Amino acid sequence: MEIEQIQQKIFEIRGQKVMLDRDLAQMYGVETKRLNEQIKRNMKRFPEDFMFQLTKEEFQNLKSQFATSSWGGTRKLPYVFTELGVAMLSSVLNSDIAIEINMDIMRAFITIRHHVLNLPNKVEEIKNELFELKAYLEEVFTDQNDLNEDTRMQIELINQSLAELQAEKMTTKKPLRRIGYIRDDE
Repeated sequence: MEIEQIQQKIFEIRGQKVMLDRDLAQMYGVETKRLNEQIKRNMKRFPEDFMFQLTKEEFQNLKSQFATSSWGGTRKLPYVFTELGVAMLSSVLNSDIAIEINMDIMRAFITIRHHVLNLPNKVEEIKNELFELKAYLEEVFTDQNDLNEDTRMQIELINQSLAELQAEKMTTKKPLRRIGYIRDDE
């Protein structure tokens, strides 16, 4: 089974990465009922940090994450298995398929753990990029303000020159020439 397919069946519940009993049973090629029977026969091997049963609220929340319900007529609340519980399943089921599937599941858990551990590095990279972007934007705004100040001064000079030209034009009134046909008697 592909690691990506297994990773899609790993959920976070109560702050732990877990897999549902029905998904595990499907991967092992047994009915969920048979898987749970084996577990009940070996309950000493599955303490609370290896396996626990979902509450009604948790189950409803989990079902709401799926667009279409493929839960059928589930009568009992499902069990979920942590990474340790999945590892213990291989000793309970003791078949070649179970051993092979468990190795794939362990690889999937390790891959997820690796991604989570590398997350702080990614966050630090994003922080650095954000800091650089912020510094760049402050520099651009500073340049923009300088440009605006220069532009304001230039506009003031233009307005002042226009006002001087208009004042000069008003003081030096030339006689206006008439527009139109000129008659000899004028």
